[in-house]
Amino acid sequence: MTYVIVQGMFVVEPGERDRFIEASIEGMRASRAEAGCLEYVFASDPLDPGRVVLSERWESMELLQQHLNGQVSRPAGDRPKPRSAEIVIYDVASATKLI
Repeated sequence: MTYVIVQGMFVVEPGERDRFIEASIEGMRASRAEAGCLEYVFASDPLDPGRVVLSERWESMELLQQHLNGQVSRPAGDRPKPRSAEIVIYDVASATKLI
């Protein structure tokens, strides 16, 4: 079975990081409820007060694409605008558990 991993990071003003994550919570809940979503989380980088990490796992590229199509129509709300962002999709053919 293949999985799709989406890994990303957002650079925000350090004083806005908590508000950025708080404003993302409803979107995380909605995404986790979608078919094929195995993980979806925005998290603070404990070493960098202006960095937010995005981690997602999906059962397939098709289900991720359905999610992404829905994101286009989802309003951003009052989430602070990031200064920069980088998001990468990885199509994983195999995985080995460490623990």
